[in-house]
Amino acid sequence: MTPKKILRRPRPPEQGSWGQNLPPILRRLYAARGVKSDEQLQYTLKYLASPMELRGIDRAVELLADAIAGKQRVMVLGDFDADGATSTAVAMLGLSMLGIEAIDFRVPSRFADGYGLTPGIIHRLREEGELPDLLVTVDNGISAIEGVRVARELGVKVVITDHHLAGDELPDADAIVNPNQPGCPFLSKNAAGVGVMFYVLTALRKYLRDHNRLPDPEPNLGNLLDLVALGTVADVVPLDHNNRIFVEQGIRRIRKGEARPGILALLEVAGRDYTEISATDLGFVVGPRLNAAGRLDDMSIGIACLLADSRDEAQRLARELDNFNRERRSIEKEMKTQAQDLLASMSLDLEGLPWGLALFDDDWHQGVIGILAARIREQTHRPTIAFAPDDDGEHLKGSARSIPGLHIRDALAAVDAKNPGLMKKFGGHAMAAGMSIARDDLERFSNAFDQAVRDTLQPEDLEAAITTDGPLAPEELNLDTAYLLKRAGPWGQHFPEPVFDGNFRVVSQRIVGENHLKLVLQPFEGGGIIDGIAFNTGPEVPDYTRTGARVVYKPDANTFRGRTNLQLLVDYLEPLE
Repeated sequence: MTPKKILRRPRPPEQGSWGQNLPPILRRLYAARGVKSDEQLQYTLKYLASPMELRGIDRAVELLADAIAGKQRVMVLGDFDADGATSTAVAMLGLSMLGIEAIDFRVPSRFADGYGLTPGIIHRLREEGELPDLLVTVDNGISAIEGVRVARELGVKVVITDHHLAGDELPDADAIVNPNQPGCPFLSKNAAGVGVMFYVLTALRKYLRDHNRLPDPEPNLGNLLDLVALGTVADVVPLDHNNRIFVEQGIRRIRKGEARPGILALLEVAGRDYTEISATDLGFVVGPRLNAAGRLDDMSIGIACLLADSRDEAQRLARELDNFNRERRSIEKEMKTQAQDLLASMSLDLEGLPWGLALFDDDWHQGVIGILAARIREQTHRPTIAFAPDDDGEHLKGSARSIPGLHIRDALAAVDAKNPGLMKKFGGHAMAAGMSIARDDLERFSNAFDQAVRDTLQPEDLEAAITTDGPLAPEELNLDTAYLLKRAGPWGQHFPEPVFDGNFRVVSQRIVGENHLKLVLQPFEGGGIIDGIAFNTGPEVPDYTRTGARVVYKPDANTFRGRTNLQLLVDYLEPLE
């Protein structure tokens, strides 16, 4: 394991209006996450922010209502990640429920088209005779200046729904709904693309209801919340109160078996019991299988799985997605080995590496470079960009992942400001971004990126750290605590799942499976024997039975052969001095 500093999350005073029945451990954990009242833990839909606070939503609703009345052809343009897939499915299902009859979707090819609404996609729709009357983008469009221009020149009306950060210029669309566009007062700036589209649907339903134009019976948009939850978690947007409502409501539907057949099928192929799922399962089990289609082939397969009405069709597509995910893991493993060889050729230790890493190999796969960048970032605790060859042979496509303290899109903007034209295009968020450069400019870009990182970070920012909620008392190390914490979510980005640390005697240890470390632990403060498991430690680990270990862990309920016991999921451990 890469050495890490273990930091403890500050424990602010447990102030605010708490219900008498809230256990002390949850008061402490919620307070440390900025929760000040029970209201922030209420996850019913009435606590959602109003859709009418979204700038541009009135005009978007008018255009969609006109499309219903005029029986216009509507095309949904999605994206090739899980947020884009769920956004597309929500748009297709929701607009159909509300009265759009002629509706279809397209997803750009990661390899042939690149990201978003491009002029090439519009021209291809025209050549195929598929130009719609109204085009609705989901999870993309805010940077599609040229794509929107070409579409409107050809008589297509364009509604953009997106959540990505806007650039200096906005596209001249007929309507833009994006909480992150300038001048938008909507409070939840963290909405995923699927959340934005869901809001458009709720506003459209209200408009149709107010004008006595709703279908009978009135459509229940709550049936889409499993998709909204999946896209929100898989896109790793911060789980503010609004997003936690979406996720909790969606998880409740899934646990009751009321989810889309495709989501239930994806859980089944992964061996997960849908009645027991958590947000973590959406992010680490369902999301990767859905994403694998867009990474290796065509995200239309993933969307088809989400749209499938029959269990048989959903299971067939879920198995196909599971196979894609297995292939993705194999490709990723090989690419990671190559990346580690590259790192070794740069330096013998972390201190000698650039502060900002830009890695490239001719054999790397465009669809997997984002995951590779994340893995290398985890290993080195440095902002990392992985490049793969573009299909034209002259350019490289890059995917970036950052560390706390560096807004990666801002860093790329700084590179662009000092080196105009070096990047052909770029965009992204605080922690992830994408860009395109000329193959011959790789060295120049690498140096410029490293300098931009050095201009922003301090040496201590490059020290890997893991933040915990401190120790659990011996009497808290039990199954009741594990169950309590699981029910206390949803946990996720910026509302992290509780992680604890403590000193343990290691009674025994052994490597099991594919380099996982099985432990038998006993707290030094007293208490009984507890099982622990640390995944992907590698075959060589210290002998913790001689030294004891400081362990960073999550309590978990582990069922084996019909018996359920407490098990510690070990995120990190180090020998005691």
